[in-house]
Formats: sequence, structure tokens, C-alpha cells
Amino acid sequence: MRVLLTGAAGFIGARVSEALCDAGHDVVAVDAMLATAHGPGAEPPPECRVVDIRDAAALAPLLKGIDVVCHQAAVVGAGVNAADAPSYAGHNDYATAVLLAEMFAAGCQRLVLASSMVVYGQGRYDCAEHGLVDPLPRTRADLDAGIFEHRCPICGAAVSWRLVPEDAPLRPRSLYAASKTAQEHYACAWSDAVGGAVMALRYHNVYGPYMPRDTPYSGVAAIFRSELESGDVPRVFEDGRQMRDFVHVDDVAAANVAALEASVEGFAAFNVCSGRPISILEVATELCEARGDAPPVVTGQYRSGDVRHIVADPARAAEVLGFRAAVDPRDGLREFAFAPLRA
Repeated sequence: MRVLLTGAAGFIGARVSEALCDAGHDVVAVDAMLATAHGPGAEPPPECRVVDIRDAAALAPLLKGIDVVCHQAAVVGAGVNAADAPSYAGHNDYATAVLLAEMFAAGCQRLVLASSMVVYGQGRYDCAEHGLVDPLPRTRADLDAGIFEHRCPICGAAVSWRLVPEDAPLRPRSLYAASKTAQEHYACAWSDAVGGAVMALRYHNVYGPYMPRDTPYSGVAAIFRSELESGDVPRVFEDGRQMRDFVHVDDVAAANVAALEASVEGFAAFNVCSGRPISILEVATELCEARGDAPPVVTGQYRSGDVRHIVADPARAAEVLGFRAAVDPRDGLREFAFAPLRA
């Protein structure tokens, strides 16, 4: 198939490009080459065109003869403050709206959309007495006292995390999450309007070689690596028992190939995850032990708005797409301890 790949020079996009080419697809690669993502004066990879997809006139000619769009381009990270909102809305949401309009004009009706676990908000929780519950946000008083677990809104008891399926409510809690949720809503409405197929891949914590370093928008694995390389030790917030799903970038690329080749109609969302939950403290410990460095420090500090646990259910991606992650996070993180990072 002939594939238009946006964000092709990014951490994930570059690996998706390689995987698509390896699978025999004809890739038209584009990237806006934003300085905030790639650094000032960064050059695109060979065969990657510098295109801002918000520019309909530049985008339209590239969609001629395209069978499917693989949309990876996005401004990422939770956001440092409210001033980041226009950037997220412009690059993530307006750009997606332009892309969908130009796909319609070109007669292209298949989209693989890079979404994110952040659309779920605080995850899924179970009370021993009341079953599945939607806990209230954690209070500052509890956090200050070192009580990090959510409480049942009915009885006040601590609740346990559960796997989050794709039909869980979408409750974004950050600027980035709001923009990714809006992307999905635009894509779903477009699918209904034009009869197109959309596969929204909700990435969980992606890590791997050439992850960006030393930026407030980086994932926690890259932040820990940066701390180690600067001669410091990873500083783990709360008690370190926050549960996540870390998925290797090679598995994310494989999920994109599987989605692109799947027979899916309408709008469908899929968790892209390892299926092997791991705590934040375990992530830091694996990196430290692999490098022979001092163990991480659990600070007890917290950030307002942080999600306590969010762990994905991998069943739908396995059943519909045939995708199962190959890399166990504990193996992948030990490799990542020495992997090159992007400046």
C-alpha cells in the first residue's frame, strides 16, 4: 500500500517508517521538523519532506494515490502550563482537522491515528465492597500525608487498580490529553460522515532508542536516563508504586503495521501496550541495576494532577489486529539503559 506517514522524523515516527518499509509498503514521509521536537536547525532524514500538515495547499498534492494515512505527528507531553494550550490545539487538533478534510477531498478513507493512554484520565479502580468505582481526585491533604492510593467514593476504603479496556470513559486530565481526545473525536466524526475507517492506537508509555532527553515533555524513562547520565540518580515521586505499562517503540511500530493491514471498518480504538504491568520504581531500578549505578531515590514528593495507576488491557488489539508485544519491559529497559538518546 501507499502510505502517507506524518511525523516521520520523530522518535516513534522514524521507527514506524522503517517498519512500514520493511513490510513492503510505499511510504511518503513528512514532518514539520519543529525546533521544539528536533532541535534548532535539525535536518530531516533522507526521503522525508518538510511539510506542516496545517498547510492544506502543501498537503493536498501528497495525498494523491495514497491508500492509508498513518498520522503520528503531534506535540507531546502533559504540558508545562496553560500557555501550552494553543500549541496543542494547533498542532494536534487543527492539523488533524486539515488532514481529514484533505483526505476526504483526495478520496482516501483509511486512517491509523496515534492516540494515547492519557485519554482515559485516572484509569480504572475496584473497591472490595462496591466493585468498579470512579474515585474522586486525590486530595492535597492525603498526598501531603503520604497517602497516595485513591479511595472509594462510597465507603472511603482504598481501591485497587484494574486493566483499562478501550470502552472506558474518556476523561482527559491534561492539555495534551485534551488534544488527543479531540483528535479521536474528529476522526470518529469524520469516519461516520464519509464512511471511512479509523484505527486509533492508544499508546501507553513508549520507550526505546533515540527517545528525546532532557526535556520536561519527555517520558519518565528518558528523564531517568538523563538523570543517570548526568551523574545523578533517578528521583521517583510518591512511593514509586504507581503502576504503568511500558511498551517498546519497536512494538509500537509493529502495532502500526498490524493496524494498517487489518480489515477494520468505522472507528475502532486499540490499546498498544506490553500487557506486563510494572511500577515506576521498578523502571528506575532496572535502569540503575543494568548500569551498575546507585539505586533510585523515592522522594515522597508529588505533582498535582498526576495519575496514580493506569494499566491497559491488551486483549482487543490481540483479537482484532493480531498484535501482541514482543518485548518484556524488564528486558527492554535493561537494553534502554545504554541506548542512544536524542539531544
